Amino acid sequence: MDLYTASVPQFIKMLRNLDSWLGKGIELAERKKFDPDVLLGMRLAADQFTLARQIQSSCDTAKLTSARLTGKDAPSHADSETTLAQLRERIASVVGWLETLGPADFAGASERKISAPWMRGKWGEADAYLVEYGWPNFYFHVVTAYTILRHAGVELGKIPYLGSFPFRD
Repeated sequence: MDLYTASVPQFIKMLRNLDSWLGKGIELAERKKFDPDVLLGMRLAADQFTLARQIQSSCDTAKLTSARLTGKDAPSHADSETTLAQLRERIASVVGWLETLGPADFAGASERKISAPWMRGKWGEADAYLVEYGWPNFYFHVVTAYTILRHAGVELGKIPYLGSFPFRD
């Protein structure tokens, strides 16, 4: 499988799923009569990121992994969102940017040496970067956001997590 197919479509799908979960969080808040933005400060443990930061990290991992694989510049976000509406706009912005990428943008990506500030001058091969860092980090933050929302009472199950599957006849 090529690096485009292994990354961008799945990042887009899961970010859209995440956006739909936030919509369900807003619906819960409306039914229970509380400010939906209260959800943003929730976390599962004192030393874990809040829901807001999990969403930001999901977006950052999707865009920065894709940017490093393609050599393109990712959109910049200031991590200043204070409302669910703003975080949903961020998700839409990242999805919109990801949708501009195509298989041709990943030409030669497998030969790229990937480096990031947190790697302290070291590098990794593109395939390993995606499989050993990009996917696990992305899914860690996505599933943690999902779990925070579930813990808050948002009605989610396995199907909203997985999303659609392209079944064929």
